[in-house]
Amino acid sequence: MKEQFVAYIIELQQIITSALEEVDGKATFVEDLWERPEGGGGKSRILENGAVFEKGGVNISEVYGKLPLSMQQYLEVDNADFFACGLSLVLHPKNPFVPTVHANWRYFELYNASGEVVDSWFGGGQDLTPYYLFEEDAKHFHTVCKKACDLHHPKFYPDFKKRCDDYFYNSHRNEARGIGGLFFDYLKENDDFSMQNRYNFVTEVGNSFLESYLPIVEKRKGTPFTKEHRNWQEIRRGRYVEFNLVHDKGTLFGLKTNGRIESILMSLPPVVQWKYDHHPEEGSEEEKLIEVLKNPKDWI
Repeated sequence: MKEQFVAYIIELQQIITSALEEVDGKATFVEDLWERPEGGGGKSRILENGAVFEKGGVNISEVYGKLPLSMQQYLEVDNADFFACGLSLVLHPKNPFVPTVHANWRYFELYNASGEVVDSWFGGGQDLTPYYLFEEDAKHFHTVCKKACDLHHPKFYPDFKKRCDDYFYNSHRNEARGIGGLFFDYLKENDDFSMQNRYNFVTEVGNSFLESYLPIVEKRKGTPFTKEHRNWQEIRRGRYVEFNLVHDKGTLFGLKTNGRIESILMSLPPVVQWKYDHHPEEGSEEEKLIEVLKNPKDWI
């Protein structure tokens, strides 16, 4: 399974980066190969200062070795070796009317002292973080997510949509990071699903990513914007940073397993503002967004 999924994310990285370069029309991804001293490495592809994307990263990694004590405690295992691979992407557009997007699809294995696999699972998802709310964009994104889920089980979309709303939530702000999407973790083999079934589902979601996001980019990238729109985008980007550094499990895992810092923190936007006790004007489009973030809704 791990060889199968590694081959998949290598191909998916190429498909996604090629499509994003075509949409941007100016910048190209710079590739950065890295190795982890304890075992494994990755291939980071970073795009900066494009016509559409101010910063973006589409990274793949394949790491293995002894699971650090902090992660053994977190996963409630003793003296385990691990293997982890995945693709992670974050795209921060220039235009405040184009949403930021994040996606991640990953696979884990844990081994006993004899090298036998004692546990394995898939995780991942994708979520959208707009700065200005267009309901048709939210509906489109969620419709594509639901379509991918419905091909595998009717409960997947409502379950994983709720998990996304619960997970990508800045509890210290009492608001969601964005308008959600899908989030799933610890998808293991059971009486209903084999690991191949899990693989088929996760790759279905990964293959749907470009369909969920690029039509929104194409629709909004030419929208005129002002300095005030950019200020709001940069303030909201600050909330994005807060989530990634305070709550995100993927960031924690990377830091705890001696991952490559530049690749782990590529998710952070390039220009951010933190204004003290900032509140949008009453009745404004900015306030409309905040109301939805405080009360996640069903888009379909």
